[in-house]
Amino acid sequence: MSASNPLSVLPTLEADLARVEHLLADSVRSDLEMLAEAAAHLAKAGGKRVRPGFAIASAATSHDVARPADVDVLMGGVAVELVHLGSLYHDDVMDEATTRRGVPAANQHWGNVVAILTGDFLLAQSSIIAANLGTDVARLLGETIAELTDGQIRELQDTNNFDRTAEEYYAAISGKTASLLACSCRIGAITGGLDRPTTDALTEFGHSYGMAFQIVDDILDVVATSEQLGKPAGNDILEGNFTLPVLRALRGENGDQLRNLIEAGLTPETRDQALVLVRTSPGITDAIDAARGWADKAAGAISSLPDSPGATALRAASVHLVERARAPLGER
Repeated sequence: MSASNPLSVLPTLEADLARVEHLLADSVRSDLEMLAEAAAHLAKAGGKRVRPGFAIASAATSHDVARPADVDVLMGGVAVELVHLGSLYHDDVMDEATTRRGVPAANQHWGNVVAILTGDFLLAQSSIIAANLGTDVARLLGETIAELTDGQIRELQDTNNFDRTAEEYYAAISGKTASLLACSCRIGAITGGLDRPTTDALTEFGHSYGMAFQIVDDILDVVATSEQLGKPAGNDILEGNFTLPVLRALRGENGDQLRNLIEAGLTPETRDQALVLVRTSPGITDAIDAARGWADKAAGAISSLPDSPGATALRAASVHLVERARAPLGER
């Protein structure tokens, strides 16, 4: 939604992320022209770089004053961002997406095969960087990629499952989203040389923030416009991915009407009708409350950390998150 990074209160963040951009561009280079172009496609399309930002902010929790991040911290952030980008290429193939970040999805531009192989290339580049940062980082990144896969499969097996529970939804987003944000914070802590208790607290923060982050993203999918999202609105419900606000709506007063629309096979027109039913149900408020609960848990995980530029930025990010979900609702 907003172009600003939720960690923007960290004074050195803008300069550090500019360095990340250069390192990211270097990491996706290839002598093969098609691969180089495809690998740089989403990286050039922009993004808030939330995951590198979390690595930078986590490392900065040990600093009394703001200062530029060490190169190992930046490279840790690049490694995590490459995993994120690689997963987006794969996601767009599975979802048959047409746009991503306001540009044509790679699968539309080059086809599914090139998009899949490009995603693989980005994951491989991430692994090379992680190996150079040490065995702890390499192991952590490998475990996180496995968790991403687990979460995605959980989501796929629940496609069009009207009986999907909130617990099953949480298990899926824990893997596909929260694991990578937890990894971002932990890699920042490891490369920043932080002690184990602080590293564990930051990891818990990242996971809880990631849970809230995905719930907010799922709320925005049903309340925001395609222009605001940079991708088609309501795509999850069209694909049979029943997220928390939809699950809550299905169990609400107009749940049977919503289910009948979905079971009949959604068209763009009936999808809009379904979205209205979700938007006017208690599902949005319930999902916002759930996101707020996870955001509060994230803030609580680092409440004992001393004040520092990094801790201040992370705490501000958890506050910013829920407001992001409420913005498209106006005064509702």
